[in-house]
Amino acid sequence: MKKITISRYAGSFGGDKDAAARIRDGVLKRALADGGSVALDFAGVELATQSFIHALLSNIIRSDATILERIFFRNCNASIQEIIEIVAEYSQEEL
Repeated sequence: MKKITISRYAGSFGGDKDAAARIRDGVLKRALADGGSVALDFAGVELATQSFIHALLSNIIRSDATILERIFFRNCNASIQEIIEIVAEYSQEEL
């Protein structure tokens, strides 16, 4: 399992959707392409915007409805966890 430390790219505030897109395209997609699983580690991230999480996850979820079975979320506070759930839900509804 590949671990991606979100704070390494975004710092303590995940608010830059361009940074999220770089994580998605530069690291996350590559890790998932070989069929492996990925742990997105939010340790040190105190807050993330919905647009950041959307840019990070939405296109990937839309590309494969089963992809969430291979993405694991670690060290998410309640706010970030709620945003992830919202984005995952509406991204799947659009399939």
